[in-house]
Amino acid sequence: MSRRVFFRQSGWMVIATLVSGICFFLVHFFSKLIPEAEYSFFATMVSLLNCIAIPAIGLQMVFVQQTAAAVSESAQRQLRGTMRGVLTGTLILWLLILVGAALFQESILRRWQIANPLVLWMTLLVGLAAIWMPIFGGILQGRQNFLWFGWAAILNGAGRLAAVGLIVTMMSRDAASMMVGVLIGTICSLAIFIWQTREVWSGPTEPFAWRPWLARILPLTLGLGAFQFMFSADPVFVQSWFDKEETGFYMAAGTLSRALVVFTGPIVWVMFPKIVRSVASDEKTDVMWLTLGTTAVMACLGALALCVVAPIMLKIVYKESYLAAVPLLRWFSWSMVPLALANVLINNLMARNQFRVVPWLVGVVVLYTCLLLKFHDSFLTVIKLIGLCNLLFLGVGLTFTWLHRESVALPAKAASGASG
Repeated sequence: MSRRVFFRQSGWMVIATLVSGICFFLVHFFSKLIPEAEYSFFATMVSLLNCIAIPAIGLQMVFVQQTAAAVSESAQRQLRGTMRGVLTGTLILWLLILVGAALFQESILRRWQIANPLVLWMTLLVGLAAIWMPIFGGILQGRQNFLWFGWAAILNGAGRLAAVGLIVTMMSRDAASMMVGVLIGTICSLAIFIWQTREVWSGPTEPFAWRPWLARILPLTLGLGAFQFMFSADPVFVQSWFDKEETGFYMAAGTLSRALVVFTGPIVWVMFPKIVRSVASDEKTDVMWLTLGTTAVMACLGALALCVVAPIMLKIVYKESYLAAVPLLRWFSWSMVPLALANVLINNLMARNQFRVVPWLVGVVVLYTCLLLKFHDSFLTVIKLIGLCNLLFLGVGLTFTWLHRESVALPAKAASGASG
């Protein structure tokens, strides 16, 4: 029964993410209507949003854990107090980011070759919603309400596509207009999360204990943030190294290839709260192995399919000049497969509070950054470095998964020997 529930929930989340992902991808169809440089700005700002959301990743998982464990009224009141305190704190943090952006605006625009400051400010506005979404979304995920979790993803993609299509075709054809569409889609998704969690965040609260909460969130943020950095940071670097007229087709290849990780991510979302619950109730579960096997099959089949159909998709969606991305796709798509598998292993370790892996994950991020800063003579060199570091990232996840299994197995053997 538990396996049937897992595959039903995973199947729905994959469908929802696929529909949402198709909508996200179709947004890039409007790159035909805007200059290559403007599309490059848009892709860079989307990657910047992913980086802005790194501190919020730990938030989501902490709220997943706390919500899954909040079975008593006292625990519910603690959850409400935590939620309201974190919403206030993140708002203050966002306001500080705005002040920093205002002070260093000229330097930021010059670094990323952005002509219109509105692109930056629209991105920062979306950033607040992107920081708050994991808070409400974590509660919904912790309650295992994947029905509305999936609908929120669909409305995010559909809202973005509809808004970008309307604005770009009828009003303004630039990156700022496309970011307005991103904002509208994000607000649609956030509204669903807020509505569906109203029973949790409304009502009496208990004081928010900052110190123990921060002690929990720091390793989760670093561990899962390391994955997010590996997944999304390269466009931010590439945009500053290469001519803005040439980076468009690299961004197109990256968008298609990252879809492999996005497509398999929903299975991990279903897995995480189930592992948290199994740890809390001291029950054994094989959900991690189910998730890992399913992810491996889906990612490999997706990479094979992408190598075949991506040239056709590029021709349909993008301008003819973007066909230069075709030679990059074989390398780019397969470089994402180990990252998709590492995502499963890292989330499993984080759900079990196995934080010994975190310094090693951060170490891979530091190495990855140093290598990118040193070797970036061509797009292909950058992509090969991505693949190499993703393999190393996967190796770290496999090593600590094995070490955890050994540490669990040894006491069990000892207990078995004593009873014998």
